[in-house]
Amino acid sequence: MKLNIAVLPGDGIGPEVTTEAVKVLKAIAQKYNHNFSFTSAPIGSRGIEEAGAPLPKKTLEVCKNADAILMGTIGDPKYDGLDTEIRPERGLLELRKSLGLFANIRPISTYEALLHKSPLKGKIIKNTDFIIFRELTGGIYYGEKEIAADGNSASDNCSYSADEIDRIAHLAFKSARSRRKILTLVDKDNILATSRLWRKRVKIIARDYPEVKLFFLHVDNAAMHLLMNPRKFDVILTENMFGDILSDEASVISGSIGLLASASLGERSALFEPIHGAYNKYTGQNVANPLATILSAAMLLEHFEMHEEADAIKNAVEKSIELGITTPDLNSSKKYAHTSDVGEFISEYIIDEKNVLYNIENIDLGQSTII
Repeated sequence: MKLNIAVLPGDGIGPEVTTEAVKVLKAIAQKYNHNFSFTSAPIGSRGIEEAGAPLPKKTLEVCKNADAILMGTIGDPKYDGLDTEIRPERGLLELRKSLGLFANIRPISTYEALLHKSPLKGKIIKNTDFIIFRELTGGIYYGEKEIAADGNSASDNCSYSADEIDRIAHLAFKSARSRRKILTLVDKDNILATSRLWRKRVKIIARDYPEVKLFFLHVDNAAMHLLMNPRKFDVILTENMFGDILSDEASVISGSIGLLASASLGERSALFEPIHGAYNKYTGQNVANPLATILSAAMLLEHFEMHEEADAIKNAVEKSIELGITTPDLNSSKKYAHTSDVGEFISEYIIDEKNVLYNIENIDLGQSTII
């Protein structure tokens, strides 16, 4: 397959982790005879510095002309406190809106070798495997905002239409139908009018998917159950702000936010990115965890139905975790791997797993690269 992939490294550790994800995608292309081309463009603070905008026009054009977008991270503390229109994070919001990326998909799962890394008990989180479908271009984040002239009051409008709800609900039901056939709508319908509309529309759409069991949870209750019994969930469907909060809460289940990938889908465009932040204080130290970005690359391949290739990445990631070829957030020993080591191991494992496992027996991770 031939794919033109836009790469938006972004800020902080973004360039480091996207470099490793691109390295892994090149290994996939080599192993499976695909043709992937990569076009890099600035966003976030780099966009501001290079073009005077968090989402430069040229970057948007690169994204519109690409088959898929692989993004790093956005954010720089030097812009904190400035007007929201020129903050780096504004670039991502504008990109989502411009490309109509209405569905954010965040898988949450656990690794046997990392159960001890989670603050939750292993017996609670073992075999956790669910997906959060978060509506991404509506709700309070995009509603009309107002601050009174005297500065003593403010308002944020939360609005949803039936069409906005229906399109992501269908995606969530289809996902549930291919998994364990359980969908949970998270809302606050006892308080919010928008939540009552969500519940009404989802009940109607559920008729098209009779094999899927539909459940409802208020967001506060859902937040509790995510930590008490995360294995009960299969597919979670929710609105923008609730999804933002719940997915970050769920990140503790895996043991590190550095493991969590995401996809943002629209009618014509698809963006893949880690859910973690820019972590600017670690920039350039070669210690950032690239696994979330590498797993985002696997989601990119799945989007184009390259399931064998995506599985090859997932298997290599699992092997790197099993062998402790991981960055300091996952490996507290002196023999942790650097960012580039992790990407190198995963790439080599994809190409020739037997050879890389033979070579690694003679390598001290604290002294050398993997291969």
